[in-house]
Amino acid sequence: TTTTYLNETMLMEKIRVLHPITRLIIGGAQENTMLTADYLNHRPEYAGQYDVSIVSGPQTGPEGSLIEEVQARGIPLTIMPELLREVSPANDLRALMKLTKMMRNGRFHIVHSHSSKAGVLGRVAAKLAGVPLIVHTVHGWSFHEQMSPRKLSFYVALEKIGDWCGDATIVVTAKDRDKGVAQGIKNAAHYTLIRSGIELDRFGHPQISPAHMRQQLGIPQDALVVGSVTRLSAQKAPLDLVTAIIHVLRQQPDTWFVIVGDGELRPDVERALQTAGIANQVVLTGLRRDIPELMAAFDVFVLSSLWEGLPRVLPQAMATGLPIVCTQADGSAEAVIEGENGFLVTKGQPEELANKVVMLLKNEGLRQQMGENGRIQAPLFSAELMVADIDALYRRLLPSRV
Repeated sequence: TTTTYLNETMLMEKIRVLHPITRLIIGGAQENTMLTADYLNHRPEYAGQYDVSIVSGPQTGPEGSLIEEVQARGIPLTIMPELLREVSPANDLRALMKLTKMMRNGRFHIVHSHSSKAGVLGRVAAKLAGVPLIVHTVHGWSFHEQMSPRKLSFYVALEKIGDWCGDATIVVTAKDRDKGVAQGIKNAAHYTLIRSGIELDRFGHPQISPAHMRQQLGIPQDALVVGSVTRLSAQKAPLDLVTAIIHVLRQQPDTWFVIVGDGELRPDVERALQTAGIANQVVLTGLRRDIPELMAAFDVFVLSSLWEGLPRVLPQAMATGLPIVCTQADGSAEAVIEGENGFLVTKGQPEELANKVVMLLKNEGLRQQMGENGRIQAPLFSAELMVADIDALYRRLLPSRV
């Protein structure tokens, strides 16, 4: 039987998996992909069972690059110059042909795609190459309610093409499953919910003390610190965050703020802080990789996004033991439980965000209780759990397709 053949095959050879992704920037989708490949290749519980590699486009961005970390973890990586984020028929066709050839030659058992462009091209190429199992992860859809109806229809149509070629779709939030079903991208049974995983053990155990980090950042030791780890781009609404900061400082003038990250709106953020005369109490760190150490120096964590998949910074803040104030943006509500480990506020309402931050700044007991609740819930978002769920999905679906 097919299953017997598969089992015999798997005893003799490793399961070969290829992960196409558009860009290896520092971000949730990319870190998910890296951790999945790393754990399946190298963790003792999967020893000798998998041979997982990644193919990515060459682009990075102000967010920073993960390429070096992927290579340092010993994950086989191919950079494909034609795989670009922007729509370009000539380039996209070249990328499709190269991906198809790569998949045929590599005799992959599974192609598992990520992000919009690589998601469509990767699944179509896998179909053309005759790959037995084609999986895609939605790390937040390519379409969102801020788009014009015409643009939204275009992106939904592309997602449907990709989905027609795929066998299973993983969503990181239930909200994304519901959005897909509402747009007619398959029915609910086609989706599997596997939450974003992070390496939790790095959070809550900083390698340098919070006092030392505050000293590095030039923040008084006794100040209350509100921090955000974000991208300074329209999706994350950093100017809403600046407005919220202005409101907080009117009520709690000794508060300090740290914004970690970079992006195309950084000049606008700097200008807004200067204009408001508050730049001396807001530290813009730019890109940093020592997030566990930075978070350990915060008292409250904030996020002002307009739309999200499941922002990984929320479980990271939870594992650090921080109370959270964030906008009610899709998957955020699956990490932050209102009134338990933080507060959810209306998108685009910075004053509401500020009021909840002030409430936490004024109440140390509430900060500690919410932080502790978050720490208890954080293991739901561990990388180990995510990879175990992905492994289980592969093993459930592959036998019937080989």
